[in-house]
Amino acid sequence: MPVPTREQVMELLTAPVRRDGAEVEDVEVTSAGAKSVVRVVLDSERGLSLDDVVEFTDVVSGILDGADAGYSPYTLEVTSRGVDRPLTLPRHWRRARGRRAEVRTGEETLVGRVGALDTRSHPAVVDLVIPGRAGPAVRQIPLDRVDSAVVQVEFSKPDPREIALSGGPAPEGPQRAVPGIAAKEKDK
Repeated sequence: MPVPTREQVMELLTAPVRRDGAEVEDVEVTSAGAKSVVRVVLDSERGLSLDDVVEFTDVVSGILDGADAGYSPYTLEVTSRGVDRPLTLPRHWRRARGRRAEVRTGEETLVGRVGALDTRSHPAVVDLVIPGRAGPAVRQIPLDRVDSAVVQVEFSKPDPREIALSGGPAPEGPQRAVPGIAAKEKDK
Protein backbone atom coordinates (compact mmCIF):
# COMPACT_ATOMS: atom_id res chain seq x y z
CA MET A 1 0.00 0.00 0.00
CA PRO A 2 1.43 3.40 -0.94
CA VAL A 3 1.39 6.64 1.01
CA PRO A 4 -0.59 9.53 -0.53
CA THR A 5 1.24 11.46 -3.26
CA ARG A 6 2.15 15.13 -3.02
CA GLU A 7 -0.48 15.91 -5.67
CA GLN A 8 -3.21 13.98 -3.81
CA VAL A 9 -2.45 15.80 -0.56
CA MET A 10 -2.38 19.22 -2.29
CA GLU A 11 -5.72 18.52 -3.98
CA LEU A 12 -7.35 17.37 -0.74
CA LEU A 13 -6.07 20.22 1.43
CA THR A 14 -5.90 23.39 -0.69
CA ALA A 15 -9.57 24.46 -0.57
CA PRO A 16 -10.35 23.57 3.08
CA VAL A 17 -7.13 25.11 4.41
CA ARG A 18 -7.77 28.28 2.37
CA ARG A 19 -11.31 28.50 3.81
CA ASP A 20 -9.74 28.44 7.28
CA GLY A 21 -7.42 31.37 6.45
CA ALA A 22 -4.15 29.77 5.37
CA GLU A 23 -2.43 28.46 2.26
CA VAL A 24 -0.77 25.13 1.59
CA GLU A 25 2.73 26.36 0.78
CA ASP A 26 4.24 22.95 0.11
CA VAL A 27 3.78 19.24 0.65
CA GLU A 28 6.67 16.83 0.98
CA VAL A 29 6.07 13.08 0.90
CA THR A 30 8.97 10.89 1.91
CA SER A 31 8.35 7.21 1.33
CA ALA A 32 10.60 5.05 3.45
CA GLY A 33 8.68 1.89 4.21
CA ALA A 34 7.30 1.99 7.75
CA LYS A 35 8.95 5.38 8.32
CA SER A 36 7.09 7.36 5.64
CA VAL A 37 6.40 11.05 6.35
CA VAL A 38 3.82 13.46 4.92
CA ARG A 39 4.98 17.01 5.72
CA VAL A 40 2.53 19.87 5.09
CA VAL A 41 3.94 23.42 5.10
CA LEU A 42 1.34 26.16 5.70
CA ASP A 43 1.47 29.92 5.33
CA SER A 44 -0.84 32.83 6.09
CA GLU A 45 -0.84 36.58 5.43
CA ARG A 46 -0.82 37.18 9.19
CA GLY A 47 1.63 34.40 10.05
CA LEU A 48 0.84 31.28 12.04
CA SER A 49 1.13 30.84 15.80
CA LEU A 50 1.81 27.51 17.46
CA ASP A 51 -1.89 27.34 18.38
CA ASP A 52 -2.80 27.88 14.71
CA VAL A 53 -0.48 25.06 13.65
CA VAL A 54 -2.00 22.72 16.24
CA GLU A 55 -5.52 23.55 14.99
CA PHE A 56 -4.49 23.04 11.37
CA THR A 57 -2.86 19.73 12.30
CA ASP A 58 -6.27 18.53 13.51
CA VAL A 59 -7.94 19.82 10.31
CA VAL A 60 -5.33 18.26 8.01
CA SER A 61 -5.39 14.96 9.91
CA GLY A 62 -9.19 14.80 9.69
CA ILE A 63 -9.17 15.46 5.94
CA LEU A 64 -6.48 12.88 5.24
CA ASP A 65 -8.14 10.31 7.51
CA GLY A 66 -11.46 10.87 5.74
CA ALA A 67 -9.86 10.34 2.34
CA ASP A 68 -7.81 7.32 3.43
CA ALA A 69 -7.80 4.98 0.46
CA GLY A 70 -5.83 2.20 2.09
CA TYR A 71 -2.64 4.19 2.48
CA SER A 72 0.34 2.70 4.25
CA PRO A 73 1.01 4.11 7.72
CA TYR A 74 2.85 7.43 7.74
CA THR A 75 3.79 10.21 10.14
CA LEU A 76 2.00 13.51 9.54
CA GLU A 77 3.91 16.73 10.19
CA VAL A 78 2.27 20.14 9.86
CA THR A 79 4.52 23.19 10.05
CA SER A 80 4.55 26.91 9.35
CA ARG A 81 6.66 28.34 6.56
CA GLY A 82 9.47 29.57 8.83
CA VAL A 83 11.88 32.46 8.37
CA ASP A 84 14.47 30.53 6.40
CA ARG A 85 12.28 29.98 3.33
CA PRO A 86 12.78 32.21 0.27
CA LEU A 87 10.48 35.17 -0.47
CA THR A 88 8.78 34.07 -3.68
CA LEU A 89 5.16 35.23 -3.51
CA PRO A 90 3.61 38.66 -2.86
CA ARG A 91 2.28 37.51 0.54
CA HIS A 92 5.83 36.60 1.60
CA TRP A 93 7.03 40.13 0.77
CA ARG A 94 4.06 41.75 2.57
CA ARG A 95 4.70 39.75 5.73
CA ALA A 96 8.45 40.53 5.56
CA ARG A 97 7.84 44.29 5.52
CA GLY A 98 10.20 45.96 7.98
CA ARG A 99 12.51 42.92 8.06
CA ARG A 100 16.06 42.83 6.73
CA ALA A 101 16.54 40.64 3.64
CA GLU A 102 19.22 39.63 1.19
CA VAL A 103 17.94 40.10 -2.36
CA ARG A 104 19.82 38.75 -5.38
CA THR A 105 19.11 39.94 -8.89
CA GLY A 106 21.02 39.04 -12.03
CA GLU A 107 23.20 42.12 -11.58
CA GLU A 108 23.77 42.45 -7.84
CA THR A 109 23.18 41.28 -4.30
CA LEU A 110 21.49 43.82 -2.03
CA VAL A 111 20.91 43.74 1.70
CA GLY A 112 18.19 46.02 2.95
CA ARG A 113 14.90 46.35 4.75
CA VAL A 114 11.75 45.23 2.92
CA GLY A 115 9.38 48.12 2.31
CA ALA A 116 6.12 48.59 0.43
CA LEU A 117 5.04 46.15 -2.26
CA ASP A 118 3.22 47.48 -5.32
CA THR A 119 1.39 44.66 -7.10
CA ARG A 120 -0.59 47.09 -9.27
CA SER A 121 2.43 47.90 -11.41
CA HIS A 122 3.62 45.44 -14.02
CA PRO A 123 5.90 43.91 -13.04
CA ALA A 124 5.23 44.15 -9.31
CA VAL A 125 7.91 46.09 -7.42
CA VAL A 126 9.11 46.08 -3.84
CA ASP A 127 10.83 48.95 -2.05
CA LEU A 128 14.12 47.92 -0.50
CA VAL A 129 15.57 50.31 2.08
CA ILE A 130 19.35 50.21 1.64
CA PRO A 131 21.57 51.53 4.48
CA GLY A 132 24.22 54.09 3.55
CA ARG A 133 26.67 56.55 5.10
CA ALA A 134 24.42 59.50 4.27
CA GLY A 135 21.42 57.61 5.59
CA PRO A 136 19.16 54.93 4.18
CA ALA A 137 17.76 55.20 0.65
CA VAL A 138 14.87 53.42 -1.07
CA ARG A 139 15.47 51.32 -4.19
CA GLN A 140 12.57 49.87 -6.16
CA ILE A 141 13.23 46.29 -7.22
CA PRO A 142 11.00 44.66 -9.87
CA LEU A 143 10.04 41.23 -8.54
CA ASP A 144 10.58 39.64 -11.93
CA ARG A 145 14.29 40.54 -11.60
CA VAL A 146 14.68 38.88 -8.20
CA ASP A 147 16.57 35.59 -8.45
CA SER A 148 16.39 34.88 -4.72
CA ALA A 149 15.46 36.68 -1.51
CA VAL A 150 15.66 35.50 2.09
CA VAL A 151 14.92 37.30 5.36
CA GLN A 152 18.03 37.71 7.48
CA VAL A 153 18.22 37.18 11.20
CA GLU A 154 19.07 40.39 13.08
CA PHE A 155 20.91 40.47 16.38
CA SER A 156 21.08 44.22 16.85
CA LYS A 157 18.49 46.95 17.02
CA PRO A 158 17.58 48.23 13.54
CA ASP A 159 18.18 51.82 12.45
CA PRO A 160 14.90 53.67 13.19
CA ARG A 161 15.31 55.59 9.91
CA GLU A 162 15.25 52.30 7.99
CA ILE A 163 12.13 51.20 9.84
CA ALA A 164 10.43 54.53 9.11
CA LEU A 165 11.27 54.33 5.39
CA SER A 166 10.15 50.70 5.14
CA GLY A 167 6.83 51.45 6.80
CA GLY A 168 7.12 48.21 8.72
CA PRO A 169 7.20 47.37 12.39
CA ALA A 170 10.57 47.04 14.08
CA PRO A 171 11.47 43.42 14.72
CA GLU A 172 11.50 42.80 18.47
CA GLY A 173 14.67 41.51 20.09
CA PRO A 174 17.09 39.00 18.64
CA GLN A 175 15.49 36.71 16.09
CA ARG A 176 16.41 33.08 15.98
CA ALA A 177 16.56 31.26 12.67
CA VAL A 178 13.98 28.55 13.19
CA PRO A 179 12.69 26.35 10.40
CA GLY A 180 9.09 27.07 11.36
CA ILE A 181 6.63 26.18 14.02
CA ALA A 182 5.78 22.53 13.81
CA ALA A 183 3.24 20.26 15.34
CA LYS A 184 3.86 16.59 14.84
CA GLU A 185 1.06 14.11 14.99
CA LYS A 186 1.48 10.55 16.10
CA ASP A 187 2.01 7.97 13.41
CA LYS A 188 -1.12 7.46 11.36
